Amino acid sequence: MTTWHWVRHGPTHAKTFVGWRDIPADLSDTETLARLDAHLPREALLISSDLSRCVATADVLGAPTRRRLPHHEGLRELHFGVWDGMHFSEVSKRDPELSRAYWENPGTIRAPGGESWNEAAARIDAVVDRMNETHPDAHIIAVAHFGAILTQVQRALEVTAYEAMAHKIDNLSVTRISHHQGHWQVHGINHSP
Repeated sequence: MTTWHWVRHGPTHAKTFVGWRDIPADLSDTETLARLDAHLPREALLISSDLSRCVATADVLGAPTRRRLPHHEGLRELHFGVWDGMHFSEVSKRDPELSRAYWENPGTIRAPGGESWNEAAARIDAVVDRMNETHPDAHIIAVAHFGAILTQVQRALEVTAYEAMAHKIDNLSVTRISHHQGHWQVHGINHSP
């Protein structure tokens, strides 16, 4: 069984869409980071998205007993295209019908110049599938993003993207999902150590 410990990166404090834009995480809450580190398995593989907010968070969790794998662009956040860096009100004003449909009926609808939920899920699923095949009995700590984590919640719970998006994924929280011979099990969503 492969057990995934999905960790959302540290907070960015951005009040705008943040997808593939590379902005840093605030990792000043050392007490929370220490609790998170203690909560995660000591013997684990450690992988992250290649965006700096995830890389830096993973660096903090890089205990000597955890084997660090190369950062992976396939674990990036949803690609918001031209919306990236815009406030939600600006997006709503620019693309009122499209932005409403993007959140209310996620799936095939794309942000302008970005990707759809389904495209992001396929990208992230491909990374996870390769890791499950390569490391069938490992604990994997994956430092990633809100949307990336929710695509795996959707997959494991076998729910719609809209239902998956109803889950909260806080910064520095852990969502634990296991995979064994094609079967998924969710052990906890948005756990704050």
